[in-house]
Amino acid sequence: MRWQEVQELLPEEWVVLEATKAHSVEGFRYIDEVIVIDKCADSTEALRRYSELHRQEPEREYCFFHTSRPELVARERYVGIRGPRFN
Repeated sequence: MRWQEVQELLPEEWVVLEATKAHSVEGFRYIDEVIVIDKCADSTEALRRYSELHRQEPEREYCFFHTSRPELVARERYVGIRGPRFN
């Protein structure tokens, strides 16, 4: 499903998604197609649901956004064996 379809189906909602098609460019992740996993009452609930799903299946690409966002783009962050690097 494309983001515009999600926005039409669930306007003004927090949604938890699985990215089924995405690509990276210069440190940003552009999400092209998604499956809606859940809708949530607020960002706290969305984060909690995302964390639960990510713990269960860390190899899958889950994310959460509010449907008011014009496009699905997120900053990528590298997490190595020892965690994120801070300078």
